[in-house]
Amino acid sequence: MNSYLLAVFLGYFLSVTCFSLVLNGVLLRFTRTLGIRNRTEGMIRWNSQYKPSVGGICFYLLFLLSVASYTVFFPQNQLLMNQRLLGLLGACSLAFLMGLADDAYNTKPLLKLFVQISCALVLIISGTYITVFTDNIANYLFTVFWVVGMMNSINMLDNMDGITTVISINVLSYAVLFEYLRGDCMNIYFMIMLGVLAALCGFMYYNWNPSQLFMGDTGSQFLGVFLAAVGINCFWNAPDFAHHYIHSKQLFVALLAFILPIIDTSIVIINRVAKGRSPFIGGKDHTTHHLVYFGLSERKVAVVFALISFISLGLTYGINMYLESWGYLQIMIFSLYFVLLLSSFYYITQKYQKAQ
Repeated sequence: MNSYLLAVFLGYFLSVTCFSLVLNGVLLRFTRTLGIRNRTEGMIRWNSQYKPSVGGICFYLLFLLSVASYTVFFPQNQLLMNQRLLGLLGACSLAFLMGLADDAYNTKPLLKLFVQISCALVLIISGTYITVFTDNIANYLFTVFWVVGMMNSINMLDNMDGITTVISINVLSYAVLFEYLRGDCMNIYFMIMLGVLAALCGFMYYNWNPSQLFMGDTGSQFLGVFLAAVGINCFWNAPDFAHHYIHSKQLFVALLAFILPIIDTSIVIINRVAKGRSPFIGGKDHTTHHLVYFGLSERKVAVVFALISFISLGLTYGINMYLESWGYLQIMIFSLYFVLLLSSFYYITQKYQKAQ
């Protein structure tokens, strides 16, 4: 047994031991405080009803099941040598534990930021990072920004029934489709994406308005880092179907795939900073909330977000499949689409504020 394999087994043993200690302790507290934290946040939470926030536990367990199931369908004895897989497992486990603790204890923002940066560093060290710059330091910093930003964006977007779930389903559906069309569906990442996608589809039955379950920070933090990794592997770093890789092209592929979390977070931060408020304190000022103020029902808001996400991801498919040439014209067209969508949502938020 070589030193690397010995280190892997030792690290695995210690990690699982720590995981068991933390998980059991948090769950003990969690069962006693479930929903209590919501009562202290009644003024800023959209849904005034107290519902179990345990959807994320199912996501994580099925994520682990997908990893284990891969060896059943595709026997391999080298999975523990796959550093990128170990990094994904470590980052997702760290995010899951932090979200679980936040649902139970309401952790401090600085602690959450530290854990989010740690998740990004685990991915980078294991070999999962964005490669759009010639300098690796710039790639690493941009990857940290991407992972932390996505974890917060997914968490912030989880503010109304079905919104985060339906967007995550769309992103993973297209990622699975892209991997299939590229002929790269025999790897373990493909099965993991399928497993998490299935978990989201089952959860949607309980999360669609009127919901019975919330995913909580346990789910949104796990999904944030998982989708960030999927974005890196399937959108940022993957070539198009003609095996061409153009940095500006992949930038728009990633931007369109995650357009709604990016737009919602950007508008919320702009509006809160303009009012002198901290962007890290929750409120009923998201794009979803303003669409309700605009006159849509919660269910219609979820449908609108699902359609916009579907159209935007359809554009990423068109870019990868049909646009072999890429230049200033294409950049201008897709920039215009992004700006129009951002401006439309921003106008709605401003119109409501002025009406007040």
